[in-house]
Amino acid sequence: MSDEAHPEWMIPEVAEGLYASFEQHKGLSNIGRTPLPSRDAIADIIRRLEELVFPGYVGRQDLTWDTLSSHLTGSLDVVFVFLSRQIFLCIRHSCRIAGPESECKHCEHQAAREAVTFLKKLPQIRALVALDLQAEYDGDPAAKSLDEIIFSYPGTKAITVYRLAHELFLQKIPLMPRIMTEIAHAETGIDIHPGATIGKSFFIDHGTGVVIGETTVIGDNVKLYQGTTLGALSFPKDERGEIIRGRKRHPTIEDNVTIYSGATILGGDTVVGKGSVIGGNVWLTHSVPPGTRVITEAKDQKITDAEGKRLSP
Repeated sequence: MSDEAHPEWMIPEVAEGLYASFEQHKGLSNIGRTPLPSRDAIADIIRRLEELVFPGYVGRQDLTWDTLSSHLTGSLDVVFVFLSRQIFLCIRHSCRIAGPESECKHCEHQAAREAVTFLKKLPQIRALVALDLQAEYDGDPAAKSLDEIIFSYPGTKAITVYRLAHELFLQKIPLMPRIMTEIAHAETGIDIHPGATIGKSFFIDHGTGVVIGETTVIGDNVKLYQGTTLGALSFPKDERGEIIRGRKRHPTIEDNVTIYSGATILGGDTVVGKGSVIGGNVWLTHSVPPGTRVITEAKDQKITDAEGKRLSP
């Protein structure tokens, strides 16, 4: 009988071709190397951490002050196990002294220490999240309550996951911080690199399409609207034509700045001064002093000081 009558007979041939592809493009596989962290497991860790940041909102809703202490102890025990395992997989993958997994005690001990170090930071992370929530409530007249913000605002999700991931980034945990913020990015449409430095009382309104690059520095009381990009200009390359890494590529946004929808601010040397307002659809690649207002009028981009005096032609 012909192969056309039984196409499943062709599966070994398909497998052979796919195997050859694996050999040709080895960068697309992780075969014969150390295990990698699990994106699904990290997504579960995010949910469990959100339960600790927002108890009674995420996860169990029947908590009382009498049951809270024992619930926290049990939750922290579970989070520690899952978190230390994923940190272990992250650091072991890049560990030069690692032997077989069962023998890599160095990475196991380091992962446990890093997990405890991170969990000890949860109170200060919650303090920052509380300020972010208040900024969202104070800055959005449509918000009826903090409950509504916690349950439904994408900015809350993205910023909270960033606050968690940023601490792991500061601890120099590879892979995991970026996986965390990309999980939030996929859910919210808000792309915050865990390496960005963001001050207190940060508010992203609506949020879809917001991009905040790795070396961005944002001060306190900053508000962004949807579609804002805090990005890089063209990347400098070395004599071999490879991108030079480790430089500040993204802008600095000082305190009390508002950036409206669709604005694009680029460059590591670009500083938006304290108290400035950047209008919608503005394209900015140079610094502006404190109190500046930058708007686009028809085809003309107009830059003024706080009193409306034009600063540039």
